[in-house]
Amino acid sequence: MESRRRWWTLTGVALATFMTYLDNNVVNVALPSIQRDLHLTLSGLEWIVSSYILVFSGLMLVGGRLGDVYGRRRLFLAGLTVFTAASLVAGIAGNETTLIVARVLQGVGAAASAPLTLAIISSTFPDPRERTRAVGVWSAVGALALALGPLTGGFISERWHWGWIFLINVPVGVVTIAIIAFSMRETGAAVRRRLDVPGLLTSAIALFSVTYALIEGHDRGWTSALILGAFALAAVSAAGFIAVETRTDDPMVDLSMFRERVFSGGLGAMVLWGFGVMGVYLFTAMYLQNILGFSPTKAGASIIPMALMMIVVAPFAGTVARRLGTNLTVAAGLALNVVGMIMVSFVGEGGSFMDLLPAFVAFGIGSGFTMMPLTDAVIGVLPPARAGAASGVLNASREVSGLLGVTIIGAILTSRQSAVLHGGSTPIHAFLSGYQLAILVGAAIVAVGVPLSLYTLRTRRQAPVGTEPLLEPAA
Repeated sequence: MESRRRWWTLTGVALATFMTYLDNNVVNVALPSIQRDLHLTLSGLEWIVSSYILVFSGLMLVGGRLGDVYGRRRLFLAGLTVFTAASLVAGIAGNETTLIVARVLQGVGAAASAPLTLAIISSTFPDPRERTRAVGVWSAVGALALALGPLTGGFISERWHWGWIFLINVPVGVVTIAIIAFSMRETGAAVRRRLDVPGLLTSAIALFSVTYALIEGHDRGWTSALILGAFALAAVSAAGFIAVETRTDDPMVDLSMFRERVFSGGLGAMVLWGFGVMGVYLFTAMYLQNILGFSPTKAGASIIPMALMMIVVAPFAGTVARRLGTNLTVAAGLALNVVGMIMVSFVGEGGSFMDLLPAFVAFGIGSGFTMMPLTDAVIGVLPPARAGAASGVLNASREVSGLLGVTIIGAILTSRQSAVLHGGSTPIHAFLSGYQLAILVGAAIVAVGVPLSLYTLRTRRQAPVGTEPLLEPAA
């Protein structure tokens, strides 16, 4: 009975992960339909996309810590309820203001639930082998949501009313809430009840500011006063956060965790992987449509093989990591990601889906051997009482790394495209030149994760979950 309860809890966590991750990119393809129906300006469209990402990213650390203090089950259910209700409002919104407010509330709900997923898995599955399988399921579901986002958005916008991209969350959300309410036990027994308010505020401001700057920098200019001010505010807030956390008796994020080699190195590898994933997913979708002439639905469907390979590989990745070592497994996975990025950059203007398929398969297999063992290794060294906040750190890092991937790879693509256009080339050739250079630079950046993983993720004996933390709390 207890075993069945644990796996039902994982089902609920996986469904919640699918919904919140899907909403990161399902809207993009449907934007033209939304603009026509609601008569939106370009600024309004940008805020429909950005408001969710801003709030989601900015409050991730807050959500993780609140779960540690007040109970993960309670906050997880509250977050799912807010997200589901906001999805209903977004689906029936009849004007710009209502839709943007609903997107903000979706971000609040996602920030309260998504950062707790890994902490819930860690506490629900104390046995390392069961936990490895559970993390594999979680990883595969996240990949599937990332792949299905463009396809779902394109399919719905071409055939139904755009509101269904949000309304489909409602029945899924209701089922998920019911599953969690009946199967999940409270996993976040609060060891300390104090809330680190200065830490919450400074972390939220820092994440919100850097996310805003990364989203708006291209349109407003990277050297504009607003963007430079946002980066400056992020830096000052981050410095304030570190100062607060090193001086409080009960910090929101125990900074001594970063002295643990597996945690800090795994976090760095996760950032580099997220950087590459978003570069491939977003800009390859543009390449498929702008250069190869794919429809939005076909472009979205073409990327699904990546997710399918992750789903196939994830159940075996833990076994491979135990036999070969997490460092070798993750390093090999990242190397396959690099190979896939290089392969896709050389397909060119006359390519077809079959030309791209080997690259997509390589990238999917590489991601399966990267994300699952990496996540399992990082959460395996977390002090149980701090698992929620530390899970929030991991999720926030991955979210910001995706934005960095979009920003940096996008800036390289745009710069190269402009230079080639000024040289007299056609728009198609200019975009292709920019895309190929940007993906190659992205591959070089992801490649840094190979030696990083080899050094920091070397196999080591870990203390069983539930014993004393590996790290002493910061004074």
